[in-house]
Amino acid sequence: MNRRQFLAAAALSGLASACGSGAAGARAPRDPAAFRTELRVPPLLEPEVDKDGTRRYALTMQRGRSEILAGKPVETWGFNGPHLGPTIRAARGDRVQMAVTNRLDEASTVHWHGMRLPAKMDGGPHQMIEPGATWSPHWTIDQPAATSWYHPHPHGKTATQVYRGLAGMFIIDDRTTAALPATYGIDDVPLILQDKSLAEDGSPTGDPLKGTFGILGDHILVNGTYAPFVNVRTERVRFRVLNGSNARMYHLTFADGRAFHVVGNDAGLLPAPVQVDQVSLTPGERVEVVVTFVAGEQVFLRTVSGSDDIDEGDFDLLKIVAAPRLAASPRLPARLATPTPIVVPRNAKVRRFRLNGHDAINGKEMDLSRIDEVVPAGATEIWEIENTVYAHNFHIHEVAFQVLAVDGEKPPAYASGHKDTVYVPPKSTVRLAVQFGRFTDPATPYMYHCHILRHEDSGMMGQFVVVEPGTENQVPRTITAHHM
Repeated sequence: MNRRQFLAAAALSGLASACGSGAAGARAPRDPAAFRTELRVPPLLEPEVDKDGTRRYALTMQRGRSEILAGKPVETWGFNGPHLGPTIRAARGDRVQMAVTNRLDEASTVHWHGMRLPAKMDGGPHQMIEPGATWSPHWTIDQPAATSWYHPHPHGKTATQVYRGLAGMFIIDDRTTAALPATYGIDDVPLILQDKSLAEDGSPTGDPLKGTFGILGDHILVNGTYAPFVNVRTERVRFRVLNGSNARMYHLTFADGRAFHVVGNDAGLLPAPVQVDQVSLTPGERVEVVVTFVAGEQVFLRTVSGSDDIDEGDFDLLKIVAAPRLAASPRLPARLATPTPIVVPRNAKVRRFRLNGHDAINGKEMDLSRIDEVVPAGATEIWEIENTVYAHNFHIHEVAFQVLAVDGEKPPAYASGHKDTVYVPPKSTVRLAVQFGRFTDPATPYMYHCHILRHEDSGMMGQFVVVEPGTENQVPRTITAHHM
């Protein structure tokens, strides 16, 4: 394996990259006294439940003021509050109805990242919500337990709106989650990681659409909190980590080098816990980890520098303080879930995508009126993503996929589960087994794109529709796009 292949595999496996660990970069203060602000845990959004069992959730996109730095209130955007959004929690089999109201002065959307749902409910750039309007998507949740999230997806403005604070978690439960820590905010804790460039007054600054990657900030927020601490009261804690940054990649580890267990990634739980001492996340990716603590100890969660431009800098992120006495936690189970393997048929269609610069796929910039790919419902295909330049990643709406290879190398155990977003290292090719759903709509597309938001907004995005098998050649390749 050459150096580039090793780095590609390391990014997926969570192995330490010794050749990148010495890179220069900013660091959050290491002095424990500097971490004086308690971690904000987003509240759970309580639904109204109809007589037929439908769970109704209300979200309002709005402006507000928040103290990113203590004592310095600045303007931010959020859902149902001034910054970020509440956590939505529902279970497999639930019928959900959203009421998303836009109180901003510009149009937006809300995309349910990681959800398996009809295209008209997906919240991509075709489902715009005008100022003052309310959008009411609805669907039945039918997918395994997972940590997903929601965020805006207006073409050309996603980077700016997410950077201002519009993002939140969406947790899906099923019967497999009973074996893991699951008391929200106690032993089941969300961690939304976002980096910011801050002005002297504490306000987020910079242009998310400038430069090769947009903004790579020198202040890392966890749930919107800078230099936070969290008190833990149980022996084991499950952290649901979301990379909600515009571009930054994190190589997460603990200051004392302790081992911890990955129990799930983007699209669900793994078959069994996988022990690691480092895990890497690019924008849009999620990971669930279970960490064991000893009474009275303190430890820092940190990210260490890499060598792929979007991961420069060492930062302490979160101080974790264990109580003098910890409540006993059940042992981590040896088996977690039985995800259905994505089996590729011998005659599977192979689609190839080349990432060009920062603004095109297969030589074409995004066009909301052009359908790039037509997929038969229920298909399993091979998608090959070739990256000829600097760091990218790749997200596909409404699918689950398994990473077959990164430059010919199989992914490690913790990255072999079901995912929807994958890192594509510089000058590499990633091969995916992609499982498509059965929702058909020849006139409403899903998206695939780089989830480095500066690249997505600049045109590194395409569209596909899912249709009844056998009708692929009957589908128009252009649609009416009301929001260009």
